Amino acid sequence: MANILERIVAFKKKEVENFKKELKQDVLVQRTDILKMSQIAPMSQILKKSTTGIIAEFIRKSPSTGWINNDANPSIIPISYERNGASALSIVTDSYYFGGSNVHIRNAKLSKVSIPILYKDFIVDEYQIYQAKLYGASAILLIASCLTKEECQTFIDKAHELQMEVLLEMNTEAETEYAELRPDMCGINNRDPESSEIDVNKSFELFARLPVDSVKVSEGGLYDPNTVKQLKAIGYNGFLIGEQFMRQPDPGLALNVFISQLWTPTAPLTGSPTP
Repeated sequence: MANILERIVAFKKKEVENFKKELKQDVLVQRTDILKMSQIAPMSQILKKSTTGIIAEFIRKSPSTGWINNDANPSIIPISYERNGASALSIVTDSYYFGGSNVHIRNAKLSKVSIPILYKDFIVDEYQIYQAKLYGASAILLIASCLTKEECQTFIDKAHELQMEVLLEMNTEAETEYAELRPDMCGINNRDPESSEIDVNKSFELFARLPVDSVKVSEGGLYDPNTVKQLKAIGYNGFLIGEQFMRQPDPGLALNVFISQLWTPTAPLTGSPTP
């Protein structure tokens, strides 16, 4: 029986084929040509310079937890994240499994969001990279578990051609070999894509396998500000956090409170997250 990641990828491939029937790829390419040289803030450089590095995520549901925030408004929450200190945004666009939409990125842009936006989806076709560009993303997520190394390189090249950056997500020691492709940002996903179990120790354990000069991002399960401080101390630049904020009545305020706790005294650095 296929695991959840395999089911998502299989569904995504069918979904993309349907997209292509609705809007031919050559037409999509033409529509993005005019946007190729648009000025987009480089997420990697912003994370390098940021004192917090929080990538606040707009996510409405997930296969493991169900609905997180059914009424979440992409015209309100992303701009609230920015006003409350987010360094960048992640907007989950998968519809069937995560309740997202490409339009959510456009809505965020129309609300005057100015910080970088990560197009977070299961990218399996270059068509989706053009979609990300068309709707206003600054960067795309590529997931090593979903792609061969050759596919990943092709998609990195395509994103760069379209003036977008790439966050490459890895989950295992074997997958860290993908880091040799030199994406703009290297991400370690603390959530197992097959079982959905979270182990923040992955970010600590796999850190040394990432290129020394890479922009490093820890993703998922970062509920404790002390953990973020410890990860930042060893060299992580970005911290992708979503569900924790999205479950609150005011996600922007929840982010503000979390950031304020980053400035309080921390537990001693031990090389692993605070219990």
